[in-house]
Amino acid sequence: MNQDGPSPHTDFEIDLTLEETRRRAAVIAALGPDWDPVAVMRDEEEAYDLLYSGLDERQRETYDMLVAAGVLPRRRPGRAAT
Repeated sequence: MNQDGPSPHTDFEIDLTLEETRRRAAVIAALGPDWDPVAVMRDEEEAYDLLYSGLDERQRETYDMLVAAGVLPRRRPGRAAT
């Protein structure tokens, strides 16, 4: 192989910025005008409250172990799992 000659490979670049912008716009359009991100977050917090409420002693120990290992976040004060 000749080290001084032209490379057998050609650089090929494509800018996906426009395509990513189109994709994001399509996602927002698909969500529709009634999508309320604040309500979605509030509903998600309520679901977590229900998920971690009423844990028995063994479940509580497992939860605490997972929090200590960094697998689950500690629920904020006033939340069901704290």
